[in-house]
Amino acid sequence: MGEFFNPEKGIWAWLSTMVDIVGLSVLWIFLCLPVVTIGPATAALYYTVVKYVRKREGGAFGAYLLSFRDNFRTGLKASLIAVPAALLLYFGYDVVRWYGTRVGGMAYVLYVAYYFALILPAGALCWLFPLLGRFEYQVRELFRTAFQLAIAHLPSTVVVVLLAAQTAVFCAERWWPVVFMPTLAMLLTSLFFERIFQKYSPELARKEPEAPEEE
Repeated sequence: MGEFFNPEKGIWAWLSTMVDIVGLSVLWIFLCLPVVTIGPATAALYYTVVKYVRKREGGAFGAYLLSFRDNFRTGLKASLIAVPAALLLYFGYDVVRWYGTRVGGMAYVLYVAYYFALILPAGALCWLFPLLGRFEYQVRELFRTAFQLAIAHLPSTVVVVLLAAQTAVFCAERWWPVVFMPTLAMLLTSLFFERIFQKYSPELARKEPEAPEEE
């Protein structure tokens, strides 16, 4: 009977994890509302998922806010580049898709080519903020490393791009998944990225942000 009430095991551990998943997703959405803060918010989410959610440790919300603060300056600068780039890529995709599916012929070929050409820049954007969440970078180094990893690990890049795209579509079509999908998608992303980060450490690791001390 004592095991049932143990907060570190059984249903209580499961409920704690669910609270973290939902709470971090809502917190991420709230901090992304200014748009230019998407970078530090996403970096903090990745860091917290890896360090706390995957390990089922307490203090996830405090760790998230600390990581957000530590990555704010670089994340803000990176967001000012990444967000317009992402919007431009999506706008180009929407135009080419509309033209290709209605005109056909070479226009459709152009649409397919553009679709595959998107993988690399979209992949680099997917690498960008997890890198910032795990390591310390200046903006130029951050973008360069993200592109290098996107090319060097193309299969993982493709999977993560598709995961991010499907998550965005799923949340756009049905509003309610936004309360858990951001954290869940980041958790799945970490399964691919963490093994790669570990492979290159300490080359990638300038300095990891320190976790807050438990009181």
